[in-house]
Amino acid sequence: MKFSLFGDQLTCNAGILSLMDDLGSAKAAGGENMIMMGGGNPGVVPEFQDIMRDRLRNICDDRSEFHRLIGAYDPPQGEAGFVSSLAKLLKNEFGWQIGPENICLTNGSQTAFFMLFNLFGGRFEDGTVKKICLPLAPEYIGYADLGLENDFFVSTRPRIEYLEDNQFKYHIDFDELEIGPDIGAICVSRPTNPTGNVVTDDELEQLNCLAKKHNIPLIVDNAYGVPFPAMVYEDANPSWNENMVVCFSLSKLGLPAVRTGIIVARPEITRALASINAIVSLSPGSFGAVLSQEMVESGEIIEISKKVIKPFYKEKMERACEIVKREFAGVPCRIHKPEGAMFLWFWFEGMPISSLELYQRLKKRGVLVVSGHYFFPGLPAGWRHQDECIRVTYSQNDDDVARGLAIIAEEVKKAYQDIDVEA
Repeated sequence: MKFSLFGDQLTCNAGILSLMDDLGSAKAAGGENMIMMGGGNPGVVPEFQDIMRDRLRNICDDRSEFHRLIGAYDPPQGEAGFVSSLAKLLKNEFGWQIGPENICLTNGSQTAFFMLFNLFGGRFEDGTVKKICLPLAPEYIGYADLGLENDFFVSTRPRIEYLEDNQFKYHIDFDELEIGPDIGAICVSRPTNPTGNVVTDDELEQLNCLAKKHNIPLIVDNAYGVPFPAMVYEDANPSWNENMVVCFSLSKLGLPAVRTGIIVARPEITRALASINAIVSLSPGSFGAVLSQEMVESGEIIEISKKVIKPFYKEKMERACEIVKREFAGVPCRIHKPEGAMFLWFWFEGMPISSLELYQRLKKRGVLVVSGHYFFPGLPAGWRHQDECIRVTYSQNDDDVARGLAIIAEEVKKAYQDIDVEA
């Protein structure tokens, strides 16, 4: 049996498939003896789960609300009450000149980016083929295989700033960034997954100006960003205009299983996305929208993000950084300055084995991480740095994170010692 080119594209050996397979296999096995430091699954935030349990009980006790939750298809744009409440919140809190017509829901952010990238990239009626520009590598593993054309992304090697305490920071190299006629959109995640880098307000505005100059949209992946779930530890302001497409998610608040992606864009874009929703899945699911509408309507979603979600992850990040200082003493190891999200991005400069081999060694020892080589879509091969990095999440149980980091340090030390012995 043969698959089409579309089938081949979506059944390739993708990094995101490897990651999700690892997570699924560990979950099926009960997670026994496996420390989950690879995926982006959010941690358990008790206060948030209590709020959601109370809300779900209230819905279940109300026949009308329960019917909204499970009993009817929503419009292709998404659950109307939630969409209207979110538009009011963003307009009132941040002055965004939007209404319900500017918002479309999707079955998760991954689906949203599949739609968006193939709206603006790929083959056009006039025969041209356009790409998606990722101005800051490394970038999210889940983007890499979303395009329906080959050679779908183009990226630029970052500038690296060396910082104190064995930290470093990537910056967009605007001197090298080129936006040619073959670019259909610019996309950046903020905070950046995998590194936790937060593109500054100034950098975002420079990207916005570039996009406007070339009459293409700037897509901002805000899955970890402000105003919700607010997993940002540096100054960063929410931003939107008619040339921007800002993508939110309910996952990192603590609702990854409900698969609710949110896109804020000009109406012609949201209408196109609603059309794709109708064709591909009839409508986006209701569960996340109905479950969270009350906290959106009241504005509580912003307060919960600031006062519960952000402190929870910031404290975890600080604890993890202290462990890194202790366990990796004497190892050629740097971490990217953790400015947001839930990851530590390790750079083992001159490591004698590849990050993929390190991943395989750690997996045998019961620690799941993600090899860094998956996070450079659109960047030409040959930069050794791409094979010297790993992504590690600190969102899970603190004891597991501490044990996992100690095991990673042991394996990295062993890799460097082995080459010293051979020499």
